[in-house]
Amino acid sequence: MAVSRSLRRNHLITYLLAGTLCLFFLYFFLGDTSRIPSLPYTAPRQLLKSKDAASNELSPASLPFKKSKQLQEGEVAAPPPVVHYLMNNVTTTSDPIGNRESVLILTPLARFYEEWWTNLCAMTYPHELISLGFIIPKGKEGNLATQQLQEKIQKTQAPTNKNRFASITILRQDSEPPVAQTEPERHALAAQKERRAAMSRARNSLLFTTIGPTTSWVLWLDSDIIETPPTLIQDLASHDKAIIVPNCFQRYYNKDKLAMDVRPYDFNSWQDSPTAKGLGEKMGPDEILLEGYAEMATYRSLMAYMGDGNGDARREIDLDGVGGTALLVKAEVHRDGAMFPPFPFYHLIETEGFAKMAGRLGWRATGLPNYYVYHYNE
Repeated sequence: MAVSRSLRRNHLITYLLAGTLCLFFLYFFLGDTSRIPSLPYTAPRQLLKSKDAASNELSPASLPFKKSKQLQEGEVAAPPPVVHYLMNNVTTTSDPIGNRESVLILTPLARFYEEWWTNLCAMTYPHELISLGFIIPKGKEGNLATQQLQEKIQKTQAPTNKNRFASITILRQDSEPPVAQTEPERHALAAQKERRAAMSRARNSLLFTTIGPTTSWVLWLDSDIIETPPTLIQDLASHDKAIIVPNCFQRYYNKDKLAMDVRPYDFNSWQDSPTAKGLGEKMGPDEILLEGYAEMATYRSLMAYMGDGNGDARREIDLDGVGGTALLVKAEVHRDGAMFPPFPFYHLIETEGFAKMAGRLGWRATGLPNYYVYHYNE
């Protein structure tokens, strides 16, 4: 039986409508939704740069946020926008400046040193790509450090200063340091487990609060590292390593030579040894291995003693443990789950435990025995 012309026309219209709907759904799920005017959220962006301002206080802390005007009585605040982040576009390369890669510098701050702040501000990495994060303990010393830091920030972040940082976040802990803060007491063997567990919790709180979707690199820089090359960030990043740490020394007056001299300071960057592994096998689950103490001879190879003085600053070595005085980490390592264990992790804790945890996730640590940063001498 022949099909009527009107029925054939209806079939054709149905096919056209079905095809149009298919194209619309394909465009909706795969296309650029920023061109659809009815969507109530902000359009996806390829990559937010750290110089871009956050539009809401709930936005990532690594982006600068300008407080909005106070709400009038009965006025309701607008909800935070929905933003799409294409994380595959966040690069970590050997040319971080050329690729405009954002750096998050994180510092646990128990005491403020003028030399440390001067050194930090002298870094030549573009400050508009740097976000700063601090965590400060409770107590008189913490209050003083906070006051001194804020005084510097007011000057550095003044609108007239074209070299200001992208954003600055200050966290205050709800507890005081577990041990006294003089250098001998801080480094006593008996205080290490409690002290470093507290440091781990502080580092993790600071990291998880401040890392944002645009962060490419995280530089852990202790508040008593008062001297580094001004090109520290780009120098370390140029090696394109997941985790990389320079050699930390200390300048002091050598009474035997009657002149200024240098000596190793950070002994937490090391290559493991059979002796240390053997000690760990005999330990209970809550015991930790510590480096740099005569009471616990591990016979590990310490990077502190691997420097050649004036040797090649780009010389690399593999490490099993790292110190945190100056430590550059690709942000994807932290996003992968590597944090600072406040508990014994394979008998390691804090930064050394971090290196072990990162290793279990497939990330390797690298040391630069001939590239130096310097610790304050109390």
